[in-house]
Amino acid sequence: MNRIDVVDAEFLQALARKAGEAILEVYGTDFDVERKADASPLTEADLAAHRVIADGLTERYPEIPILSEESTEQDSYEVRRYWTQFWMVDPLDGTKEFVKRNGQFTVNIALIENCRPRAGVVYAPVLDLLYYGELGQGAFKKEGAGAAQRLTVASPNASPNASPNARDRLVIAGSLSHPTPEMDAFIAESRVKYKEVEFVAMGSSLKICMVADGRADVYPRFGPTMEWDTAAAHAVASAAGRKVLRHGSDQELSYNKPDLHNDWFLVC
Repeated sequence: MNRIDVVDAEFLQALARKAGEAILEVYGTDFDVERKADASPLTEADLAAHRVIADGLTERYPEIPILSEESTEQDSYEVRRYWTQFWMVDPLDGTKEFVKRNGQFTVNIALIENCRPRAGVVYAPVLDLLYYGELGQGAFKKEGAGAAQRLTVASPNASPNASPNARDRLVIAGSLSHPTPEMDAFIAESRVKYKEVEFVAMGSSLKICMVADGRADVYPRFGPTMEWDTAAAHAVASAAGRKVLRHGSDQELSYNKPDLHNDWFLVC
């Protein structure tokens, strides 16, 4: 199988924006909402963005396989296990936020290499907010027509095990649509350790990006996610010097597992 030695960052960003345009064409209409087998919502915007991304990646990198949430046929692990590089795509992450029309949904495209995210782009079309990260090349965000801002870790990583005097304030990012008792407990425990704790609810992969750009210190996820939900933002966070760890472990999330579900995790 051929491989990508140099990632075309400009191409990936342009492709994410093009998929975002396809989503916005549906966003302003009276669209229908279907339900997939797992009861999660599906709209024409999900499918339109998938077609844009799949067509673009196939034309530019015909030898690199694509694993997308909206693929009509997903390769079995007996095929995938031999992939050393592939694209992991979530054409519209945060369909619930799309249906609510709150703008907190994203286009996610990641290049996975040897079970780790090597590069990723996250684009929120309503917000016109784009994140890009690549291992060894750094991470940045671009808001609207503004200049790209390089992301760096400005302070020590937050941790649920930090000593009470390590910091005075902790900002926790959490799910807008998936609250859990475990998150409530995490916030309560944090209030014991820190003088001030702020919880910021956000949709889609933007929560991981909030930690990557320093607007949040930590994002614990106590609930089900799939690999395509996290891969692109994981690449951004890693390139910015952050970690995406399996809950209760110092091991990073891995990709292309037999079961594509993620473990609970902590971004810090």
